[in-house]
Amino acid sequence: MLRLYDYGPSANCLKVRILLRQLGLAFERVPVDIFAGESRTDAYRVLNPAARTPVLELESGEAIAESGAILLYLAEGTPMLPSEPVSRAHVHQWLFFEQNLLEPHVGTARFWRLTGRDLGRPEAFERHLEAGRDSLAILEAHLTGRAFLVDERYSAADIALYGYTHAAHEAEYDMSAYPSIRGWLTRVEATPRFENDLEPYYANARV
Repeated sequence: MLRLYDYGPSANCLKVRILLRQLGLAFERVPVDIFAGESRTDAYRVLNPAARTPVLELESGEAIAESGAILLYLAEGTPMLPSEPVSRAHVHQWLFFEQNLLEPHVGTARFWRLTGRDLGRPEAFERHLEAGRDSLAILEAHLTGRAFLVDERYSAADIALYGYTHAAHEAEYDMSAYPSIRGWLTRVEATPRFENDLEPYYANARV
């Protein structure tokens, strides 16, 4: 059986859980408490030298780290990843956009706000907020007049962007400014076997 090492409040981990369930794949969840140092043990670094979640351990014992890489692996050979080269590249494009531009800012702003880290670095927090607004504006413009991100079909790209975008309000972004994004989030959540089980940050996550 597949084994998913994850931290419940992480939207990077949520993405993988969504796709596993929508593909009907059985998996075992292995909780990793990142604040207790469980991702920094020698044993965990064998799975992922970067000491981050999520990690997907295959039945063979091989491990795949980074949410985008895991999504692409799981989506291979399914309707969640187009076989046509240009459409496939567009899915990759949005996964790279998410990890390069949206997650580092929207995700960081959310993490800092929910764990109290924004109070100690207000100027840096504001920079993340502003860069996150730019990323959300790009996503809003692309989704205007579109049902989904690539070829009007639900794909791994939508799951990748859903993770932190749907939780952006937790960083106090005003999502009423993004009507196309809000409509898209609703469509993603209406897809078969969709489940959002993102957990709140625990008390020990506070500074």
